[in-house]
Amino acid sequence: MTEEKRDCAAFLVEFGLSVLKACLFCNISRSSFYRAKKDWRKADSAVIDQINAVLRKAPHAGFWKIFRRIRRKVVINHKRVYRVYLAMNLNKPRRVKRVLPKRMSVPLEVTEKPNDQWALDFVHDSLYCGKRFRTLNVIDEGTRECLAIEVDTSLPALRVVRVLEQLKEERGTAPRQIRLDNGPELISSALADWAEENGVELAFIPPGKPQKNGYVERFNGSFRREFLDAYLFESLTQVREMAWHWRLDYNDERPHESLGDLPPTVYRQMLENSSYEVSH
Repeated sequence: MTEEKRDCAAFLVEFGLSVLKACLFCNISRSSFYRAKKDWRKADSAVIDQINAVLRKAPHAGFWKIFRRIRRKVVINHKRVYRVYLAMNLNKPRRVKRVLPKRMSVPLEVTEKPNDQWALDFVHDSLYCGKRFRTLNVIDEGTRECLAIEVDTSLPALRVVRVLEQLKEERGTAPRQIRLDNGPELISSALADWAEENGVELAFIPPGKPQKNGYVERFNGSFRREFLDAYLFESLTQVREMAWHWRLDYNDERPHESLGDLPPTVYRQMLENSSYEVSH
């Protein structure tokens, strides 16, 4: 700030104003005006060298990490270190956490109707070699049917939209509602745009309340116990193939207690036949 005031006063002096009046106008003392400019790089070269030495060992260290490392070796004022730290343009902008809109807590109500309410969630696991992967699990809440298990190391928002679009083509319609949590892939504009185009309501659960998405959480528990924890996987291709066979067995053969010990596919066919008979 003093440097800017000095430049402003010097500009006024060039146009004929006296030094006294120029300093009064710029709110700067005459001693500051006449003081010779110093190169901060030369004056603080020792501090610069100390900061650079720390950054060579810890490139992502912030100011306080840098200062405490320097302070262990030499007594120095933190204000001076911070001034040099800013002059070197090392200050990083703070990462501001995205504020979510308030989610209303609503009862977990499901209609016994196919393709009316879906739910989705992510599950994490790793291959035998230690490589991490994720699965996107989509279920029909009305029939408990597993609609998709998408496997990959990364499943961004556009991948989620692609899976939902494929399911819409396979099922012949998009659901009325999709229940989901507040993950970064699920609060994206890409998914919101897809839902708006297809007339789908995105029912976000309150943060920290996984029980509000109980049907898919129940499925995730079965999926982990009966599949992920039961096998050692060597590749993503193997996971995809085995998950496909497991999903077929889950939908077509595995009895579900809440469905009267019927498999989800059989229960869905029963609902479709009953609705067909009623309509006729």
